[in-house]
Amino acid sequence: MSGWREALEHLQTILLAVLFALGVRAFLIEPYSIPSGSMLPTLLVGDHLFVNKFVYGIRVPFTSVRLPGLREPARGDVVVFDVARDGREIHPADRRPELPRERFVKRIVGLPGDRIEVQGDDVRVNGEPVPRRPTGESFDDGIGRPLLVVEEQLDGRRHLALDDPAHVGAEGRFEVEPGRYLMMGDNRDDSHDSRTWGSVRFEEFKGPAFALYWSWDWNGSWASLLDPRTWWDLLGSRMRWSRIGDTIR
Repeated sequence: MSGWREALEHLQTILLAVLFALGVRAFLIEPYSIPSGSMLPTLLVGDHLFVNKFVYGIRVPFTSVRLPGLREPARGDVVVFDVARDGREIHPADRRPELPRERFVKRIVGLPGDRIEVQGDDVRVNGEPVPRRPTGESFDDGIGRPLLVVEEQLDGRRHLALDDPAHVGAEGRFEVEPGRYLMMGDNRDDSHDSRTWGSVRFEEFKGPAFALYWSWDWNGSWASLLDPRTWWDLLGSRMRWSRIGDTIR
């Protein structure tokens, strides 16, 4: 009988740990990994980050109800959100609810009611240019293109962005509707974002990204991790140890 009692106690402990982990994921933080270079140099392919799910208000599971948050989304926040995908085509999730959903991460540039104008490297918010200055540094995007690193300020919050001298990203004038946000990637000339597929409803926001918990230069399958020959490479030259624990701004 004692053996059964010990087994039940272990099972209880495991179940409690699973319930705790699910509760944390549902209400507090959620992991997300970076699959593309649209947010370079802020986020690299292979970065793994945590999303703060309670800052904007916790969503009650299996409902559309969101509890009051600590603050509203702010210009400059890096946010994980849902979009709808139809093959290669991206749509705002609420406007194509029949399509499968996918998670994206971008930076808020336009708030509800804003007028955004993008012309070349110039971004204007309600007629005012977003301050930018060259840093004198360059960034290798991984396919041999040297991109210029610039510093931008959105409402006084500084972040780095990229400028491709050989390519201009999507341009245009945009009016952000009530309850929606215009999202753009920091890799401004090579980001598929709200400039082409539209603004995002607040209801699609999962929360702001706030810290990196893992980062490596690897895009292989998880099955390949079973091969011990890959371990030394992954934990050595492909690991970005210095990025682990970095905050996201």
